[in-house]
Amino acid sequence: MVGGPSRVEEVDMSYAPERVVHDADSHIMELPDWIERYADPGVRERLRPLALGGAGKLAEAAVAEASARRDDSERADAAEAALMNSKGWSGLGAFDATERSRAMDLLGFDSQLVFSTFAGNQFLGDDLELSQGGLTAHNRAVTDFCADDRRLLPVAMAAWNGPEHTLATVIEALDLGASAILFPSHPGSGISPTHPDYDVVWSTLEERRIPFMLHIGGAGRPVKKAFHDNGRPTTDFLGGGENVRSRDYMAIHQVPEQFLSAMILDGVLDDHPDLRGGSIEQGALWLPGFLRLIDACQATFSKTEPRVKELTERASDYVHRQVFVTPFVREDVGWLIESCGDDTLLFSSDFPHPEGSKDPVRHFEATMDDVSDTARDRFYEHNFAEMMGAGLR
Repeated sequence: MVGGPSRVEEVDMSYAPERVVHDADSHIMELPDWIERYADPGVRERLRPLALGGAGKLAEAAVAEASARRDDSERADAAEAALMNSKGWSGLGAFDATERSRAMDLLGFDSQLVFSTFAGNQFLGDDLELSQGGLTAHNRAVTDFCADDRRLLPVAMAAWNGPEHTLATVIEALDLGASAILFPSHPGSGISPTHPDYDVVWSTLEERRIPFMLHIGGAGRPVKKAFHDNGRPTTDFLGGGENVRSRDYMAIHQVPEQFLSAMILDGVLDDHPDLRGGSIEQGALWLPGFLRLIDACQATFSKTEPRVKELTERASDYVHRQVFVTPFVREDVGWLIESCGDDTLLFSSDFPHPEGSKDPVRHFEATMDDVSDTARDRFYEHNFAEMMGAGLR
């Protein structure tokens, strides 16, 4: 299976259009013992249970169905036919690495970034030993899931546990074969990720040509809890009310804007011109305004803040050179390219999460009638390759 499709000869037509397509966002739907199997003794016993909320029964049913279809060709054929319709744990390859390779055959994507979904809740927090041990277990698990298929690009996790610990996690993850490193968008109670003490982390990623990732959920919920206490029933994409809801959606963009503003205005991207990063599953409609706003900020505060004054580029140019963003499927990619250029946007499917829709290509293409072939190639292929560097196998 290493090196490409496992049953490509059986594929009559893939989902992807006839072009190179890289998928900047997909997920593993974890099972209750996923992290535990990779954790060291002493950490394994302290991991918090995988909290699936109202979605737990969906996982149980999907595991039973996946087990049944391993020896039942009709069930397997039905699962493949439902490739873009079955979501969550019911999705083909949601938690089974062999099935994910088959899903990649059918999807027709040349590569796919692979994030976990819920696992971070089992270990992240103020307990340093648990956090560090959980990160190790997670990164072993996600790199192992992707190990036998070059198209699957594992996204490891790190936390702002202090420069020494963060660096150790990053180096360990890279040595395991991680293609990208996901960082929390919230700095926690310590120093800023842009503090000079963290420079060694950014230098390591720059030297190894591996990108940093920001992802929805990386700073907790951006909407105050009281706004959800509105006397009205609420469900989410998974049916339980614990995931993204309408008011969450309206505030998602605030999180990457804060992180990227710090990275630019504090000079991290200026000091590390070959460092690349992605804002994943946080939309892109905020991007045109952000590009103008950060230039206005630079012009205003360069008069009073020496580091801002010392920036060698226009602030928005760092975004164009070093930052890449995935639009949501309901966003107008054509307008975004017209408004802020074709050098920052990435295709993503969010497979097998339901938020990605049953047909993300169709949704994006519906807004791209006036987009040139060159810009399309950047959206589906070249921007991703530029972002990934050595992380693209």
